[in-house]
Amino acid sequence: MAHGSYGQFCPVAMAAEILCTRWTIVLLRELAAGSTRFNDLRRGLPRMSPALLSQRLKELEAAGILERVASAREPGVFEYRLTEAGRELGPLVEGFGIWGQRWVDSDLSLQRLDAQLLMWDMRRHLDPKPLPARRNVIQFRYPELPAERRSWWMLVEPGSDVDLCSLDPGFDVDLYVSSDLRTMTAIWMGLDSVTGAIGDQRLMLTGDDRIAADMQRWLGLSPFAKERKLVG
Repeated sequence: MAHGSYGQFCPVAMAAEILCTRWTIVLLRELAAGSTRFNDLRRGLPRMSPALLSQRLKELEAAGILERVASAREPGVFEYRLTEAGRELGPLVEGFGIWGQRWVDSDLSLQRLDAQLLMWDMRRHLDPKPLPARRNVIQFRYPELPAERRSWWMLVEPGSDVDLCSLDPGFDVDLYVSSDLRTMTAIWMGLDSVTGAIGDQRLMLTGDDRIAADMQRWLGLSPFAKERKLVG
């Protein structure tokens, strides 16, 4: 990574040469959150080009932060897994998030809305325990967005990972969730609440009353939502 060299022997400078290139910290966020496959990493980094993602993965592999390994379950499929050196970066990545939650103005955060990132983040933190012990299909709709980004479906089945679809999966929907993207992002970040948004008619829930009543429980919050805002 000589193209970004600070020319200093200081360990801070040396680490920064590896970690402070564009997209690297948020890529590490996705890896630390458990994404191991190229397409899953792309879903968490929708604005990062595939070419740049591939380049950053190769750089992190060369730095000993991750390794590319063949999937034990699917022949011909490769996964990216953090090494011991990579896992040691977990508290640093978490520290970035805590600092951002505390010290970045809420209005600034809510100007950078991204439906795909929001849905992917909610999907991996969704808690299925409050939901009925059967397949549950929850459709999220953001009416102000273009048609191709307006509707999302979460499929929750006992014993399986939560699936996120941007195309109608063809199952009956148990709960329709309609909101503007800013409101749903604020709820996820702990800056708003399901109850408050319903009371202000910024959030509409239609369908199974039990699932609707427990939405705040199964939806949960961003891992950083518990951090108290110190600015804005």
